[in-house]
Amino acid sequence: MYRRIRDLREDHDLTQKQVAQILGMSQTGYSKYETGENDIPTAVLIKLADLYKTSIDYLLGRTDTR
Repeated sequence: MYRRIRDLREDHDLTQKQVAQILGMSQTGYSKYETGENDIPTAVLIKLADLYKTSIDYLLGRTDTR
């Protein structure tokens, strides 16, 4: 899952800082999601799925279909 959110961010040419601003959090906090240091709250998963126009199942690795 953590690799997928990093790959999606990079595919959209966004920095961690830009995504963190969209989510209303610090870059450091967001970075911890990408490294797996912190679990991603449901509300953040929803925002990421909306941002990247994909499903939460894709973000969680439950499907390979975006």
